[in-house]
Amino acid sequence: MLIGQYLHTLDTKKRLSLPSKFRKELGATVVITRGLDSCLFVYSLKEWKRFTGQLSDLSVGSADSRAFLRFVLASAVETLVDKSGRILIPDFLKDFANLIDEKVIVTGVHNRIELWNESSWNTYNSRISLEADALAEKLSSVGMI
Repeated sequence: MLIGQYLHTLDTKKRLSLPSKFRKELGATVVITRGLDSCLFVYSLKEWKRFTGQLSDLSVGSADSRAFLRFVLASAVETLVDKSGRILIPDFLKDFANLIDEKVIVTGVHNRIELWNESSWNTYNSRISLEADALAEKLSSVGMI
């Protein structure tokens, strides 16, 4: 399971060193794609296949389904994890997540990692911290907690 939060640096060649704790679980090749909340999602190949398998259940007759499929799949790229544990982030994904500064927040979110602009993460985290009790209440009302 991928958990935790780390501050890492994006080098001048757009490479990001993955936390050593995540490398074994992610494997030698990962898939990077646009995520929600203006971050990037990074999946191991195994989790990517599982995730896209779930997406295949979406109806292409639905405009929302088509839009979401395009959003996630059209931007997905496979990339190798080099011997130093770094991944290359393409410019268009770097731009999407506003990874213009050197500092990147790398968070483990169960079956994927997320890459965040440090300022965006801090803003998001502050807001969601204030809403955590209300979110737990909503989840408990549907039997999730």
